[in-house]
Amino acid sequence: MNYKAICFDFDYTLGDATDAIVAGFTHALTQMGWPAPEREAVRRTVGYMIEDAYTMLTGDTDSEHKRQMRPLFVEVAHPMQVEHTPLFPGALELLSALRSRGIRVGIVSSKRTQVLQEVMANNGALEHVELIIGSDAVSRHKPDPEGLLAAVERFGVQVGETLYCGDTLIDAQTAQRAGVDFCAVLNGTTTAPEFEGLPHVHIAPDLWELAQWLGQK
Repeated sequence: MNYKAICFDFDYTLGDATDAIVAGFTHALTQMGWPAPEREAVRRTVGYMIEDAYTMLTGDTDSEHKRQMRPLFVEVAHPMQVEHTPLFPGALELLSALRSRGIRVGIVSSKRTQVLQEVMANNGALEHVELIIGSDAVSRHKPDPEGLLAAVERFGVQVGETLYCGDTLIDAQTAQRAGVDFCAVLNGTTTAPEFEGLPHVHIAPDLWELAQWLGQK
């Protein structure tokens, strides 16, 4: 293993909060007078900040409307995410194996830190993650590398000793800007060919294969 630290995005990398996210947007948008969004349209926004996803779904760029939308989304999505966000197959085993080998393990995500902590705890996985940096812990969100570089610094490792695993082009861009290696995970809506234009060291079809690849590194 060449990496001393491995950080993960959460949504569609480690876990699947689709049901909660769709319910949150459906509640928020209909309360604001918009039609209920299609599930696949919502899935394509996962990984973006909620405010940006709102614009992607509606075309509305009004900052006040974006501000109004978040609490409506959270009202429904937060409790559902905690109770109904399963980890993908192989996630728990991968995190446990990395920690047992002395690898520093973190999550750097656009989700709120508290939500991530509660979701991981509910899945019995919090003990396998040393550091969680959510969107509320940074002033600049992905693809800005602030959160990822903060994890590198707090782990006390070098960027060249760090791997970031994620499912979107935003994650790939974040790793590129931080100067760390990137591994794509195909649990989301971004396909393997879409990652070809950005630096990456591996494309994993799932977490079982990622664990196998890391074991051979």
